[in-house]
Amino acid sequence: MTYCLGITTKDGFVVASDSRSNAGYDQVNVCRKMHLFEQPGERVFVAMTSGSLSCSQSIVTLLRKDFDIGAGLAAAESMYDAARAVGEQVRRVSDLDRRSLEQDGLKVNVHVILAGQIRGQPHDLYMIYPQGNPLRSTEESPFLQIGECKYGRPILDRGVRFEHTSLEDAARYALISIDSTLRSNVTVGPPIDLLVYGRDELHLDRRRRFLDRDPDLVAIHTQWEQALRLAVQAIPRVNFEPETTT
Repeated sequence: MTYCLGITTKDGFVVASDSRSNAGYDQVNVCRKMHLFEQPGERVFVAMTSGSLSCSQSIVTLLRKDFDIGAGLAAAESMYDAARAVGEQVRRVSDLDRRSLEQDGLKVNVHVILAGQIRGQPHDLYMIYPQGNPLRSTEESPFLQIGECKYGRPILDRGVRFEHTSLEDAARYALISIDSTLRSNVTVGPPIDLLVYGRDELHLDRRRRFLDRDPDLVAIHTQWEQALRLAVQAIPRVNFEPETTT
């Protein structure tokens, strides 16, 4: 299983992903799911994938091949066009592999989160579905998730606001969301990749990989659990007094 998320605010975006890949209970591997495409000063993109690892790798390979020759993401005139370029490769891999996979009862089920910015245009965040069609984040819904989403969503729903959440806080929310998922689902696991991008920076240098038992990640986990317990204790007590009748 996988968990990847992107958060966009007026100041930039934050993306995070786990690195666990499962092919059954007895085959657990580590595989990077965050992929960077960068022309410093001109355009930057971060793509994260969930679903079939072999299909995901094929999609990223095709995107990289096009990018290196100035096509695909390197030629997109807008973030929407970039999302469409990713969708084209999703469909291409689906067309190549679908028949053989479905013969063995497997599905082409790759989702992609794409965050980035092209010089002179605003930064943006998209999710590309297995059919290749893109969904854009909005100010009302400023985060997108793929993979094992349910455990990490509540904190994002309650805390992230496009206009008011700082990038530093967005990074905290992302790590808490990842930690909540790690706590509840053993198929999601470290290393955790985190990247923070400030509006109009046009380079990707604020990134970090958290290995298992990383002291900072452990501190976040511990402090978050302690804060939750204290918050619960501070909530008014439940009143069980019987109702009076007249």
